[in-house]
Amino acid sequence: MTFSRRIAAFLLSLLLTPAYAADRVDYPVVAPGASIEFPRDEGSHPQFRTEWWYVTGTVADAAGATFGFQVTFFRSRPGVDEANPSRFAAKQLLFAHAALSDPKRGHLLHDERSARAGFDIAEAAENSLNVVIDDWSLRAQQKGYRATVRTPDFQLEFDYLPTQPPLLHGARGYSQKGPSPEAASYYYTLPQLRTSGRLTIGAREYKVTGTAWMDHEWSSSILDEQAQGWDWVGINLDDGGAVMAFQMRDLQGAEHFAAATIRDGGSAAPVAFAPADIEWSPRRRWRSVRTGIEYPVEWMIRIGTRTLTLRPVMDDQENDARGSTGTIYWEGAVEAFDAEGRRVGRGYLELTGYGRRVRL
Repeated sequence: MTFSRRIAAFLLSLLLTPAYAADRVDYPVVAPGASIEFPRDEGSHPQFRTEWWYVTGTVADAAGATFGFQVTFFRSRPGVDEANPSRFAAKQLLFAHAALSDPKRGHLLHDERSARAGFDIAEAAENSLNVVIDDWSLRAQQKGYRATVRTPDFQLEFDYLPTQPPLLHGARGYSQKGPSPEAASYYYTLPQLRTSGRLTIGAREYKVTGTAWMDHEWSSSILDEQAQGWDWVGINLDDGGAVMAFQMRDLQGAEHFAAATIRDGGSAAPVAFAPADIEWSPRRRWRSVRTGIEYPVEWMIRIGTRTLTLRPVMDDQENDARGSTGTIYWEGAVEAFDAEGRRVGRGYLELTGYGRRVRL
């Protein structure tokens, strides 16, 4: 669809869509014991309030030029005016963020998209992975997945090939996000994705290979009233293992809840860790000259008996997404080091709620 057709459809929707009605929507509750099935649950779960598909990783060309990347699609069920039969009623909203970390450039290249589902502009299919906003997409293929993103500054078309089974977090995919069991999501990861494709920055094209990490979460209540935001990391370990850890922070900035999952290299059996087993300690901070927000960009994390130090490949990886999801957050490529200072993996660190409380 051309840009002019998209604008026309948007303006028509404003004219034809009635004012939002204050419907009461009973969203499904995330509860222990549900069975996550593949490939069915790779698709959308439109009855739930919030959902996202998140792909990050590191790629390099034959000359050694290295880049970090993020591609995230969000689906939201706003729960307003759901009885309206109009195709223009905003029953499902889709958003997408894409970012590229180039250490030689020193700052993030990023873009965003947003649309209501429908009209051949945006969709999040059920039962199989097929999420689209205009010319951005994340889709399942016969072997693996493909992401396509086109922005004024960069373009990417990457293929992702699974090398190990999905990693279910928490209790077989039920991932608690706060002291209350109702603050939870269904959550799984595909770590160690073998990645290849084309990356274009300006007029220069790179053929790249590397490793990626894909998350998929859906929920109706991730944040409780006491949570300000979260710190999260996903690491592909150099030995083939994977580490996921997060802490929810309270309104005063202290730990509100924490969880982690580790799959050691060569093992398909993950180990889940409780809040008492996890400690996040900031080591260095960076302040954005654009927003004035200060982020702890370097961390030491204790998970059980294991300690990891996270260091960013560059400090300026702030993503200003106020044009779509209304958020400003730090999302960046990092390297992980063990207690002896040896690099043991690469991944992505996400820091939210530092400028203001996260609202989903």
